[in-house]
Amino acid sequence: MKKLLVMMKIVTLSALLMGMTVFAAGAADPKPSLSNGDCVKCHSAAPDAIAANGGAHKTQVSCQDCHAGHPPTVKKIIPACSQCHSGKAHYSLSACLRCHNNPHTPKVIKLANNITDECLTCHTPQIAKLREVKSKHSALACSFCHNVHGKIPLCTQCHKPHSSDMLVSDCKRCHQAHMPTVVAYGSDTTNKMCAACHKNAFDLHSKTDTKHKGVNCVTCHKDKHKTVPTCQACHGAPHPPRMLARFTKCGECHNIAHDLNRWETGTLKKGDVEKAETLKQSKKGSKKK
Repeated sequence: MKKLLVMMKIVTLSALLMGMTVFAAGAADPKPSLSNGDCVKCHSAAPDAIAANGGAHKTQVSCQDCHAGHPPTVKKIIPACSQCHSGKAHYSLSACLRCHNNPHTPKVIKLANNITDECLTCHTPQIAKLREVKSKHSALACSFCHNVHGKIPLCTQCHKPHSSDMLVSDCKRCHQAHMPTVVAYGSDTTNKMCAACHKNAFDLHSKTDTKHKGVNCVTCHKDKHKTVPTCQACHGAPHPPRMLARFTKCGECHNIAHDLNRWETGTLKKGDVEKAETLKQSKKGSKKK
């Protein structure tokens, strides 16, 4: 009888020890984990979007890097963008989905209406120009022109060309979109380009019989719009001091630079018309000799 009791205790103790060993082994096993391969079994749209336009979300992160767990074990599985994106002013903006509508295609950006502040966190040089030189463009939201991220609209989307033969590409020869009223141009700008706005000056200049006819507009009006040079910049002081003291402005005798030596339209002082005409005729006579 005693032997039987001893044997029963040994069996019970062995069973207890085996149970504890199994429990300990089970406790040491890691929790089951999911892989991207598991996710695509149920979720096809998101993986397809990432494969097509995922950017860094395709190459640098997995589903589990963003979605930590799965219901019902984990209830909140939609992460905040700031979980990964931080350290820049742009990442401090709220409502990321206003522009980045689908986090699985982060660089497919569809802009909401009247966006400016969001743009400024990356495009600071442009806003600096708009604020420095006030124009009608300064009052517009960035997305008014750039309604698709990265899109550079044609000027003719809002503006008519200065002339019918002016191409869209010609606009940028003189205008900057963010400083449109600061008109600057290269030395290769043709007179015809200027004529689109300055027809009267162009017509007079084209018909003049002076050497100015062979001079391009940009030779005198260099680099920047509304540059008006002095006659002395090219001609120095061609007349005696006494004459220059009496006629202090070149235009009093020579009229305007685009229509030189038109005595009848000049601004000569009273009584000097005849003297100027006599001087003109004497010069013509000396040239013939």
